[in-house]
Amino acid sequence: MSGTFVGMPAFPKAAHEAVGNATLRGNLRHATHTIRAKRANAVAEVSDWAQLREAGKRIKDHTLRHLDRYLVQLEESVTAAGGVVHWAADADEANRIVTRLVEETGESEVVKVKSMATQEIGLNEALLAAGIHAYETDLAELIVQLGKDRPSHILVPAIHRNRGEIRDIFRTEMGEWGRPAPDGLTDSPAELAEAARLHLREKFLRAEVGISGANFMVAETGTLVVVESEGNGRMCLTLPRTLISVVGIEKIVPTWRDLEVFLQTLPRSSTAERMNPYTSTWTGTTDEDGPRAFHLVLLDNGRTDTLADEVGRQALRCIRCSACLNVCPVYERAGGHAYGSVYPGPIGAILSPQLRGTSSEIDASLPYASSLCGACYEVCPVAIDIPEVLVHLRERVAQGGPATRAGNKVVLRPAKGHAAERAAMRAARWAFSHPGALRTGQRLASRTRRLHPRTLPGPGRAWSATRDLPAVPAEPFRDWWQRTHGTDGTDGTDGTDGKKGAAR
Repeated sequence: MSGTFVGMPAFPKAAHEAVGNATLRGNLRHATHTIRAKRANAVAEVSDWAQLREAGKRIKDHTLRHLDRYLVQLEESVTAAGGVVHWAADADEANRIVTRLVEETGESEVVKVKSMATQEIGLNEALLAAGIHAYETDLAELIVQLGKDRPSHILVPAIHRNRGEIRDIFRTEMGEWGRPAPDGLTDSPAELAEAARLHLREKFLRAEVGISGANFMVAETGTLVVVESEGNGRMCLTLPRTLISVVGIEKIVPTWRDLEVFLQTLPRSSTAERMNPYTSTWTGTTDEDGPRAFHLVLLDNGRTDTLADEVGRQALRCIRCSACLNVCPVYERAGGHAYGSVYPGPIGAILSPQLRGTSSEIDASLPYASSLCGACYEVCPVAIDIPEVLVHLRERVAQGGPATRAGNKVVLRPAKGHAAERAAMRAARWAFSHPGALRTGQRLASRTRRLHPRTLPGPGRAWSATRDLPAVPAEPFRDWWQRTHGTDGTDGTDGTDGKKGAAR
């Protein structure tokens, strides 16, 4: 499993179903508009935001160009600090490594935090298959897990749920975890948060193994960084005797000085805070302080394949702030589940098809899950040109079909295309190569314009069902130009003063 929601249809079908859910649309509209407004205010406070954005972009691009060197440096630093580094080429290998490490402790329960990478690889399911229960401790992740649901937002995985729905989930599901919800629980945010806190406290105190992701890894010292708002991360990172961190290889930054840039841009872009309430850092192990054993699992799972694409590699700059989701008109109406991935929204539309490297219908459709309005690029704190990558991936799908994976390598199938499309392109090539025939065809089309249908027949109805065919002008452009300027333009003049003019 690699982050694909089993049985998900292509994006158009999933989105069509989602937009019919009025409650979902209301939840998404309220949440995204609220976060969007707060973020705008937080960013406006920073006079050098454009410079910070450019700095973040350059740091990420530099790191990606020299990723091999910085990963080796990171491994050396983590090892020197008492940690153990494991390399995972794909989801299956990462799951095997983590499962083995937990089994070696003799424990059958783990607590988790900042686990988007583990959701990408389906770690919870892999652990459960081995008899190991994983408990999500982030409030939103807890809601998703208790509700037997799927995350739908990078920052707020339960954004599609309102307070009443969360209250009902807590009332019915908490008992299965050994602690019933308080009697008379209401949908007050304070009461819901308190119920979650009491529910998780015993898990924190009992857990001997913690599993985390990381927002950043600092190569020069081997330090991992987690930023969060609830304090659950601090509990997961300090109380267990064994800590296992599963982190994508793109999360690395060279130095602490580089980290300073992202600790300014990430909080404002994600939670609209000047800084995160909790910023936890750890470097290997320390006697009598924190976990006795630390394991870092460096996850590839399609990232080096993405790195090889000069245009698509921009997606690896992502710092998972979710700002692009909160401004996207498509996400606001379709929700996160329609993307069929743990990475929804605009960033998911460009990241998931590259990471998964599959020929599934959902991956082929994701690059088209956008209006190309550009709002996502405007708010991205590392200046990922998402529209550019979307168009690039559309071209790749059209020319070579979705990528397929052979071993650990992504291969594009030779393009076949539709027979009618190929015939139309051949006809167009011939016409544009024969100006006389093109002119005759244009004049014939103009003179018969009253007979032209407004919609296409046969298979063409799928395109023209929601739009009219463009009207053919009363005369071709060349005829109009000759009539009004005295030349047909084929002599290289501009038709006004007889001088040679550049094509306009």
